[in-house]
Amino acid sequence: MINFREEIIKILDEKIESLNPLEIDKMIEIPPNYELGDFAFPVFSLAKVYRKNPAIIAEELAGEINSKYFERVENKNAYLNFYINKSLLAEEILKETIEKKEDFGKVNYGENKNVVVEYSSTNIAKPFHIGHIRSTVIGDSLKRIYKFLGYNTIAINHLGDYGTQFGMLIYAYKTWGSKEAIEENPIDELLKLYVKVNGVCEEDKDVKDKCRYWFKELENGNEEAVEIWKWFKEVSLKEFNRVYDMLDIHFDSYNGESFYSDKMPALIEELRSKNVLEESEGAEVINLEEYDLPPAIVVKSDGTTIYLTRDLAAAKYRHENYRPYKNIYVVGSQQSLHFKQLKSALKKAGFDWYDEIVHVPFGMVSLEDGTLSTRKGKVVYLEDVLNKATDKVREILDNREKEQHQKIENKEELSQAVGIGAIKFQELFNGRIKDYTFNWDKTLSFEGETGPYVQYVHARICSLLTKGNFDINNEFDASLLNKESEIDIIRILYNFTNVVIDACEKCEPYYITRYTVELAKNFNKFYNQTQILVEDEKLKNTRLLLCYAVKNVIASGLYLLGIKAPEKMW
Repeated sequence: MINFREEIIKILDEKIESLNPLEIDKMIEIPPNYELGDFAFPVFSLAKVYRKNPAIIAEELAGEINSKYFERVENKNAYLNFYINKSLLAEEILKETIEKKEDFGKVNYGENKNVVVEYSSTNIAKPFHIGHIRSTVIGDSLKRIYKFLGYNTIAINHLGDYGTQFGMLIYAYKTWGSKEAIEENPIDELLKLYVKVNGVCEEDKDVKDKCRYWFKELENGNEEAVEIWKWFKEVSLKEFNRVYDMLDIHFDSYNGESFYSDKMPALIEELRSKNVLEESEGAEVINLEEYDLPPAIVVKSDGTTIYLTRDLAAAKYRHENYRPYKNIYVVGSQQSLHFKQLKSALKKAGFDWYDEIVHVPFGMVSLEDGTLSTRKGKVVYLEDVLNKATDKVREILDNREKEQHQKIENKEELSQAVGIGAIKFQELFNGRIKDYTFNWDKTLSFEGETGPYVQYVHARICSLLTKGNFDINNEFDASLLNKESEIDIIRILYNFTNVVIDACEKCEPYYITRYTVELAKNFNKFYNQTQILVEDEKLKNTRLLLCYAVKNVIASGLYLLGIKAPEKMW
């Protein structure tokens, strides 16, 4: 496909001696509306070179430019405004549609580089609650985006399967637990034990010491402790995977904290040999004063390790085994200091690949009456949210069946696709860094800029293509697409790849969410204003080909968000 931006760079590189192509590229802007052109180039910086008023410079340059790629180039307020040749653009879009079909917009931007994406990272023996949804769906979307752009992705669920809480849980299970009850309802029962032991530890120092003892025993390989711990992992993962299946989310690795236990001693020795570790009140730390950060504890005074130690070992392991271009961590913003310490500690230790580390923070989820807390047992299970959304859609479909006296095919599958899609879409609709309060009604609303709205447009187009007997090999004429609503769609389609690249570079899936809404809205405008199935065969084929392109891009956009694109709705 023609890269119109590159054509502008070539044109201006010939005309402006004082700027190189890279400088020109950086200066090119996208105007806020198409009345000001598809691209704009400010000439203010040229005033000193040419010793002329910027408006005169722009006027003179505009008069010198004559290119088949642009209908016109105009001077507006000392900007060169470039208007793409709409017929040429339409031709390019339709040709690309025929050539790439469902892969429209897909490019090998990543050149097969490896990208590790760590997300979800649920805690063993604790609920998979609504607070986990952000990391889970943002991470999955980023994995899909990177893959779409030609990167090799490795999706990692870094399970919280180690640490002092397991000493607490082992003690609690041995003191109050029932194997039968846990087998029957694992997470609920383990949560009850966790809440109970936390409450007791606050009042009883002896119990707290016993919990510490059992974690130490786990670290030392005590057979009973290890067996209980492995069982907790097994029953928890079984529950988690049911929710992951509902979300259509899959991982390449479930290596959690425990996986790195045997890799930490060698790392600690390496840090010692490099004289990176310093003694501080009996602990061993990495002094990060030169980076304006507090010291990073590697070994505690009692000889045990902490989360940072395991993350250092994990980063080293991933570097050696995956050779990643980026090692991405989709983790809440409250962990920002931790990742600054991690990256700086790697840098100070002389690991020249430290810049692979990328923390993708996001805002927190809270309940209307306070913050989520597993210690106090105050949680909203994610599975309950997904089931409630599915139930709501099923209810809507049941009513449709009654109204239309017609059975809806694959009702259960459709209920899940739309209900769970609505949850994901809402999660990904705003910038990830914002905190938000979870509200059932808002989350499950199907009005306005929602996932179901976009899914419905996709299904509508599928129906239209069937009705019009669409055949991709039919003759078309791109010059027939000259209505404003048609050109608007063509412009949006042309921008799809750039939006995906933007989402990738900034780790912001919401760019794609907003894009799919914009495309769906513009299609509806076109659909309502234009007769598509006309008698003129060539015009009909051309408009249907445009519809086919929109359908494919909406489907790709939804896929990148982890949302299904049903071909039939109600």
